[in-house]
Parts: sequence; structure tokens; C-alpha cells
Amino acid sequence: MTTIAFIGLGIMGEPMAGHLIDGGHDLIAVNRSQGAVERLVDRGARAGHVAAAVAEAEVVITMLPDSPDVEAVAVGGDGIYANAKPGTLHIDCSSIRPDVSRRLAEDGAQRELRVIDAPVSGGQAGAVEATLSIMVGGADADVEEARPLLEAMGSTVVHVGPAGAGQTVKAANQLIVAGHLELLAEAIVFLEAHGVDLEAAVKVLGGGLAGSAVLDRKAAGMLTRTFDPGFRIDLHHKDLGIVTSAARDAGVAIPLGAHVAQLVGALRAQGHGGLDHSALLLLVEHLSTPPKDA
Repeated sequence: MTTIAFIGLGIMGEPMAGHLIDGGHDLIAVNRSQGAVERLVDRGARAGHVAAAVAEAEVVITMLPDSPDVEAVAVGGDGIYANAKPGTLHIDCSSIRPDVSRRLAEDGAQRELRVIDAPVSGGQAGAVEATLSIMVGGADADVEEARPLLEAMGSTVVHVGPAGAGQTVKAANQLIVAGHLELLAEAIVFLEAHGVDLEAAVKVLGGGLAGSAVLDRKAAGMLTRTFDPGFRIDLHHKDLGIVTSAARDAGVAIPLGAHVAQLVGALRAQGHGGLDHSALLLLVEHLSTPPKDA
């Protein structure tokens, strides 16, 4: 049994933490809003606050929205690095900038802490089903120590390189997912315009080369215009900002990715940031609708 401080219990963090409780670990739940904390306490967790929780923990896991959120919790005076015991392992499952992950690993090392970046892919469904894909950056020994915990939350856990490498691979993942979603949205609007049996079309597309996890998980909700967030447009907008910035820094051209990033930004500007990222369909519909006086 490992004592784990789990910080950040959103729609993905809460089920991830739940799997660790089910695995028999002593989990201290830390979150701004207390609803998720109370639900986890009912399942056997303890409630806590950052400084006291990390002082007691052997492992600290963060699952937070963005780079500034992780930095504030990690390096602030009441944060992880000021209060954790030497040797504590910090596993950051958030999706943040690779350069921030590298800096956190350096800051942690100065405090005799071990830091790995382990962003996840699979959305809310993957978190609930413990089928997340987890891309991990960090020292070999630290990653292997973390592996049993990561495997309790995900079905694919791969060590992809040193500190920051996990975030780099996650950025590439978000680039691919956004492109798939945009093309799936365009395909659905195209098929509808031609009066095709949509369910039959999606079935046959899924069985061919066009098939993908994105199509399997998102097409049904797109057909019914159900956009309850498994992964919000706001967060994908943030992630595409990460990949476009990192690509620019590396001198890499991502013309299609940059265009999809603009489309996601446009949908967010229209007030749809809280919807699932499959709501890109709404933007394609809007662009395909002729003016009323046409």
C-alpha cells in the first residue's frame, strides 16, 4: 500500500483516483470543490489540503487543467516541493507545456524529489474504464516505480523518454485527435447533405481504413448532437496552443494542425468552450449553412 496525495479531481481525475483506492492504496484527496473529495472519502479516501497531504505522501499525483495550475501547486510556498519529504515521487498527469515539465523536474531535483510527466489520453470514458493511454517522461527508475500506479489507471503505459517527453507526445496526440474530429465532423455534414443512412455509413467507415478510436467513441454523440463533455473544447484549445507553440519553437510546419487550432479557437469564441471537443460539428454546420436571404 502506497500513501498517495492526489491533487485535481475533475471529470478525469476523480475516476483515476478511484482506481487507486480500489487498488488498496491510502489516498488523500485534494481538490478545490469538495463534491469529488466527499465521493472519494465515501470510497475509502481521506480528505486533505496540499501542504499537509504531500508532507505525508510517498507519491503525489497532479491532474490539473494547465501549466500555471501545476506550477502554482508544485512550487508555491504551500505547494508540493516546499512540503514533500526528500525522495517523494511527483507524477504529473496533467497536459502542460513540455518546457514547464522539464523545469519542474529540475526544480524537484533541487529539493531531492523525483518528478515524471505522465499525461493521459482517452477522455472521461478512458478514465472511468481505466483504459487510458499514458505517455511517460522521466528517469528510468522513477518511471518503473510509478508503473504499477499508472497501470491501475490506464491500459497502455509507455516510457517515451526523459523529462518533458511525455508532454511532447501528448501534444502530438492532441494534434492528431483534433484533426480526426474535424474531418469526422466534415464527413458527417457531407453525408447528411446527401441523405445517406448515417448509422450505416459510420459502421462501414469504422470497419475500414477510416476507422479510429475517435470515430468509435465520438461519432454516435455527434450524430445525436450530444456534446456532454468528455473532453472540453476549452482544454483542447489549450492543448493546441501548446503544440503550435512547440512546433514553432522547433521550426516544424504543421499547416493542417494550425488550421484546426484556429477552428477550435473559433468555436470557443462562439461560447462553446464547455462542450465536448466533438462539438466541432457545430462549426462545420455553421460554415455549411447558407444565409437565410440566399
